[in-house]
Formats: sequence, structure tokens, C-alpha cells
Amino acid sequence: MIQITLPDNSRREFPGPVTVAEVAQAIGPGLAKMTVAGKVDGRLVDASDRIEHDAKLQIITPRDEEGLEIIRHSTAHLVGHAVKQLYPTAKMVIGPVIEEGFYYDIAYERPFTPEDMAAIEQRMRELIAQDYDVIKKMTPRAEVIEVFRSRGEDYKLRLVEDMPDEKAMGLYYHQEYVDMCRGPHVPNTRFLKVFKLTKLAGAYWRGDAKNEQLQRIYGTAWADKKQLDAYIQRIEEAEKRDHRKLGKELDLFHIDEVAPGVVFWHPKGWAIWQQVEQYMRQVYRDTGYQEVKGPQILDKSLWEKTGHWQNYRENMFVTESEKRDYALKPMNCPGHVLIFKSDLRSYRDLPIRYGEFGQCHRNEPSGGLHGIMRVRGFTQDDGHVFCTEDHILDECVAYTAQLLKVYQDFGFEDILYKVATRPEHRIGSDELWDKAEGALMEALRRSGVDFVIAPGDGAFYGPKIEYTLRDAIGRQWQCGTMQVDFNMAERLGAEYVTETSGRAHPVMLHRAIVGSLERFIGMLIEHHAGAMPAWLAPVHVAVLNITDAQADYARDVAKTLRNQGLRVELDLHNEKITYKIRKHALQKLPYILVVGDKEKEAGAVAVRARGNVDLGTMSVEAIAQRIADDITQKR
Repeated sequence: MIQITLPDNSRREFPGPVTVAEVAQAIGPGLAKMTVAGKVDGRLVDASDRIEHDAKLQIITPRDEEGLEIIRHSTAHLVGHAVKQLYPTAKMVIGPVIEEGFYYDIAYERPFTPEDMAAIEQRMRELIAQDYDVIKKMTPRAEVIEVFRSRGEDYKLRLVEDMPDEKAMGLYYHQEYVDMCRGPHVPNTRFLKVFKLTKLAGAYWRGDAKNEQLQRIYGTAWADKKQLDAYIQRIEEAEKRDHRKLGKELDLFHIDEVAPGVVFWHPKGWAIWQQVEQYMRQVYRDTGYQEVKGPQILDKSLWEKTGHWQNYRENMFVTESEKRDYALKPMNCPGHVLIFKSDLRSYRDLPIRYGEFGQCHRNEPSGGLHGIMRVRGFTQDDGHVFCTEDHILDECVAYTAQLLKVYQDFGFEDILYKVATRPEHRIGSDELWDKAEGALMEALRRSGVDFVIAPGDGAFYGPKIEYTLRDAIGRQWQCGTMQVDFNMAERLGAEYVTETSGRAHPVMLHRAIVGSLERFIGMLIEHHAGAMPAWLAPVHVAVLNITDAQADYARDVAKTLRNQGLRVELDLHNEKITYKIRKHALQKLPYILVVGDKEKEAGAVAVRARGNVDLGTMSVEAIAQRIADDITQKR
């Protein structure tokens, strides 16, 4: 007898080996119809897989997160089925699941077009309508090779070569189409009805630009149409908020091919930058950080000591002078260590906190660049704390409180917390790791926040906290970090004098709140849809005259507001006032002031707030105070 224990601890007995699907059928036909796969003793398996011993079983349906991922993976295979029917000479590469969707990489002799994508999607729907079963066959490795060789699937053969130790592999058959996968997959195409192909893109074999170029078809799949509609709505909203589109419309910045991956900041964009930087500079001052500045170019020997030259060389910009090799710094940490070790430090001096708005350069692949979110030249609000092990907890508690306030001031209220713990390959004793991980977790507990553990995701030199922001449309952005480093200070010879007059290496805490200023400003633009709160807005207020008769008065109003520290745009163009109002409203300004004869005679202004809200007539002093209050209250 085989005994199956279900999640509610109820038990079912079967006379012999039984499949997941058969267990579901025994429970009820409704569940059987919904069964996508199973989880046997915590391991995902296909619905057709046999359970040959007593086990715990969870039936996986489309309502489960794992079920949704399986549906997406199976829909990627369905892309392959449709492509091979429409374009028989296409060669299939890989089709993994990604966040909220999937993609399939394909080699084909010409670029796919939007018309091709529409045809592929239509053929997929026709295949789904056939309601066919997806058949899994565990196949000996030699037979797998023969299957793909006979079909001319060169890339599949390369993937098989990458797995020399696999004796047998899972082949999944969609009628005449066959694909290789660890699975599991849906048992029938009826689970794949709610999907949409979303875009075409380029890709490289194994993600390496030196290899041949492939084509990538992206798509999304969901458990029901309501979820798909909500996803499409989010995507449409994200497109409206795209920082590249708004950056052009609002005249904030541009990227030019003369400097790929580096930003040209326009006056209005630089005004936002300055607000972010000056705000963070005040945070440094308020929380005991000393601002420092390290050099941009450092000798190769330093990067050899840190390990970057051996492990990160291809991502570094290098140069040579007088027969010496140098690199543009990809990060600020080594420079801060050199500043620390430039003088003899005592345990009484610790903790020492350094902060820098440090410009870094990383040679990111051109295909990975994305507006100002992913660039080659960027500036970080980089901070490092040199301390003892006993300082870690207090520093992390203070840092989390500091970070929460910063994010709230920028308009982010929803924050997710993750502690990444020791990986298999690491340096330092278990005792040291216990202390560091415990300090990070306790710091979050004392901060009153919930967190999840990411086992094994820490760096080889120490654990870390990752702080992720959720924006106005629900997207997640991993932003702040707090990393404990037992390694770098020692590798670069940084020491302090201990209480017993000995020498010890400090623990180094790496922390960033906004991270890359370029990326963070891109996030702000998208989070606020370009309508920055007044304290961040590049222009607080525009002053518009109706006719030339009010031009001098409009100049006086603008001058008065500027003298009070406000960022003012004066528009005296000889244009209809309705046109001028609309023009400045499209710039998403917090306030627009209109002056005509009545306002001039009264020494007042007609005020419109963002969103075409008419606030009526106000004195210049009153609107100046209102804007000042908005700035002070970060709204």
C-alpha cells in the first residue's frame, strides 16, 4: 500500500504506485480538472509522475504560484510548437520563465516582424483549441541526442553537451513538436488559454555579445483573463511612465551615441539631481558620516589586491600611462579603505563613517543599457562604516531608521526586506557569520519590520540586507543595501589599534540608500509619472502674462519668488494664455500663476495647481508661503 499525506494532514491509501493526477481524481473530479502538477515531499513533479512510496503531496493548481510558473514555462514551449509549424527552418534555443512571463530565444535566417509575432500568437491559439495532452517521456541521453540531431536542432544538442552527467532527460511532446526540459509542465493545453505575446528583441547565445545573435520572443501567461487584463493595464501605465519618454518630454536629459551609457543632464534634470544630492548630503551630516572624495583612476595593483582585476576585468574601463596600467573605478570601496589606512586609527575612533558621491564606470554590454536606469557611468551615494564586530547591530539599526525616512521623503512607503545569508563558499569563521547574520536580523526586528531570509545569497565575504521599494504601480526595485564585509579591509591592510595595543582589521559595512543616483532619479520619474513633488520639481512655478501690458508686473512677481529661493519660469511670449497654460501644464509643474489687468491692479496672481486645479486669486506672499510649505513637508 502507498499512503499519501495531503496538506491538511488527511491521508489516502492506494494499492500501489499512483500518479499525481490519479490522486487528484480520487479526491474529486473538480480538483483533477484543475491539477497542473504536484509537489511530492517538497519537490515539484509532473501530474503524470508516479509516486512509488509513502509521501506528502500538495496538488498544484493555477491558483498556486508554482502553478502559474509552470503555465508560463509550458506556454514558452507552445511558442516553439507554433514557430516550428510556421517557420520550419527556425532553430529553437531556450525558453525560460521570467518575472510575470517568459521568453523563447530562436535562431532564424531573418528578423521576425510584428506581423510574424501576430501569426505565431494566432497559431498558438489554434493549437490550444485542439485541447491536446502534453506528453512527458524520460529518455536516455543517447536517444535525446539522436532526436535533436534528426531534427537539426543544433542549439539543443549544445545544451545536451553541457550536461554530460545526465543519464536520462525529460522530453515533452506537443504533438509532433518536442522540447527538452526538467519540467514540470502542464498536462494539457487547456491550461494555456490566457496568454499574450508582448514584444520582440535581440539576444546572444549564452548572453555573450561575442556569440551569434538570436531573436527573442517575449510573452506573458496567467491563470485567468482578469489577471491578464490587470497585467496589460500595468504595462500600459508603465509605458506612460517610462523615464526615457518623460525625460524627453520634460527636457530632463538625453543619451547620445557619442557617449553610450553616459547621461547628458539638461538644466531641469540637473535641478532634480541637485535636490537628491543635497538632500543626501544633509543625511550624511545628520547621521555622523564624513564626506570624502576618492580619485577616478587607480593603479592596476590595487584592483589586483581587491580581486577585481582577476574577476571583474572585462567590466572595467582601463587605460595606460608611462607604462603603468590603470582602471576607472567600478566602485568606491577600495578608495575609502585607503583613506582609512592613511593614518593610525584607534579603537576609540571607531566607528568611522565615510560617505561619497562617487562616480563609477562599468563596461556594461550595450544590449543591457536602459535609459538612465542601466548606464556605464553613474554616481553612488556610497557609504562605508569601519567598525568592530560589536558595532554591527547598532550601526544596522541606525541605518535602517535613516533609510526608512529617506524613502518616505521621496514618496516610497512600501518597502520589502531580505536578509541574504552565508553561501557555501565563503571566508571567515562560522562564529563570525553567526554574529553578522544575527546582527542584521536583529536590526530589522528592532526596526519593527518583517523580513524574509534568502539562504545562501550573501556575498562570499559577508551577509547583507537588501531593501526593495514597491512603486506606485506595484513594480519592485531593489535599491538600498547593507553589507557586512570581513574581507576587503584585511586584503588592503587596513588596521586599528586595539584596547590591548595590538592590531586588528576593522569590519567594513558597505551601505547605499539611493544607490546609483541616475537609476534612482529614473525610478522617481516613473514612480511620480514625471509629476515631481514640489521639493524635487525642477521648476516650482511658472508665471504667465496675458498681454504685454502685464509683462513688467510678471517680471516683478517672478523676481520676488526667486528671491525667496523658488525655481521660477517666466513666460512672456506673445501667445494665447490658454496655449501657454496648456504648455506649462504638460510640463507637470506644481503651480502656474497667471497675471492679467485685475491681478496687476490687486498686486495678486491667479493660481492653478497641478491637475488643472483652480485655486483662485492669491497674494504673491501667500502663494510663496504655500510653495515653501510644500517643500518643507516634502509634498
